[in-house]
Parts: sequence; structure tokens; C-alpha cells
Amino acid sequence: MLNKAVISTEKAPAAIGTYSQAVKVNNTVYLSGQIPLDPQTMTVVEGGIAAEIEQVFRNLTAVCEEAGGTLKDIVKLNIFLTDLGNFATVNEIMARHFAEPYPARAAIGVKELPKGVGVEMDGIMVI
Repeated sequence: MLNKAVISTEKAPAAIGTYSQAVKVNNTVYLSGQIPLDPQTMTVVEGGIAAEIEQVFRNLTAVCEEAGGTLKDIVKLNIFLTDLGNFATVNEIMARHFAEPYPARAAIGVKELPKGVGVEMDGIMVI
């Protein structure tokens, strides 16, 4: 039997389109893409790519926690970057938020992202 629930929290940016922050199906949570929006102001954080990456991890953390998990429960992480030259910065910051075993991961270079940000991440979490 399929047990499906929409996950939503005010601690992460509200959806700005026709999607949910996450959808939980049984013990798997599908996390929608998060960009570096401050959930209180719905504006892009300032401070460059490192600040953007940190905000994305804060947003993902909030959605994971609302679903009953943590970042450590992410089994697949997709990272979209407008400049793959920022990949080392992603690795450095990601190492502060994750411990081994790390999730499976893809890093994809893209031409542009919503609101002109430099990074977006989505993932799959199992709890």
C-alpha cells in the first residue's frame, strides 16, 4: 500500500511554483530543488557562492527535519552549478555537513538557475 505525504515547512523557502518542498512515499523522501533563498525574506542570500551553498544546505536540512530525518539520511544528492569552477567549494562545505558514508552524488553544470543563483540541490532521503 502506498503511503504518500507532502512535506512542508516554514523553515525553508516556500515553493515558488507548482511543486512541493518534498514528497514522502513510504520511507523515501524526494526533496525538491533548493536554491539559496532566505526562507524569511524569500530573497537570495548575499556573500558569494560559499554563502549560497551554506544556505542551500540549511534549506535542505529544514525540509529533511520536517520529514523526520537529517542530511545524513540523504542517499542521492544532485548539485547544479552555473560554474563548475565552484566544485571545490561545494566539496569543502559539503564535508562540514556530511560524514562517510557520503551520499551518491552528481554535479551538473548548467547555463542558469532560478533567480540568477549559482547553485541548486535536490535529493532523495531514506528514513
